[in-house]
Amino acid sequence: MEYIIKFVYGFILPPGLFVTLLVILSIRIRRHRPVAIITGSLAVLLYLSYIPITGDLLLHPLENAYQPPSHPSGDVIVMLGGGATPDTPDINGKGQLSGDAANRLLTTFRLYKLTGLPIILSGGKVFPDSGIEADIAKRQLIALGVPGNKIMTENKSITTTQNARNTKAVMRTHRLNRPILVTSAFHMRRAVMNFNKTGVQVQPYPTDYLTSRRLSVYPMQFVPSEGSATSTAVKEYIGILALYF
Repeated sequence: MEYIIKFVYGFILPPGLFVTLLVILSIRIRRHRPVAIITGSLAVLLYLSYIPITGDLLLHPLENAYQPPSHPSGDVIVMLGGGATPDTPDINGKGQLSGDAANRLLTTFRLYKLTGLPIILSGGKVFPDSGIEADIAKRQLIALGVPGNKIMTENKSITTTQNARNTKAVMRTHRLNRPILVTSAFHMRRAVMNFNKTGVQVQPYPTDYLTSRRLSVYPMQFVPSEGSATSTAVKEYIGILALYF
């Protein structure tokens, strides 16, 4: 019964409500065939973009482009930022990392415990209401027990291209050249391409997976949801395509 209720809610609450209204409208104006076809096509497009299965199918190839190495090796761990708030309360200060960035931080910390390698944190203030990602991540890593002298920050980047370029400069200053790159699995392919363009070969260590290794198909995968990852996947594909020009 609970799943039936969730299924119905998916079509009467936003964003599914927009699909439902467009379908109803296309039926009501069916006598105006060209307009009805356009309206119905828009409803189908929105429906496909809102259902979870579309996002999963688009994300799955991105997230499986690289596998975490069983024995990571390098001379520095590089973590890319992924969003932060500037003034939200934290245990030992203000500002917190977003969900994506927090998952990256956890993996970075665990890699540090495993390897003892120094860390470069790359990420600046992306929007006026964003926190400075690298600075917040450094404070949180120190609170977890990582010595401050093992952490380097690059806090000016607001794009992945800048992450790669500015991180390369930090690495050159400290004579480092074999980075283990930590970022979300969906973002890793684009990140690796950006680092390659700067002449830096990285060892990818993807984390923060949004899809399971084995995709499942069940009714709720076809119910519109605001949590659909389609926009995330499309952004990555556009970013990857742009690197070819």
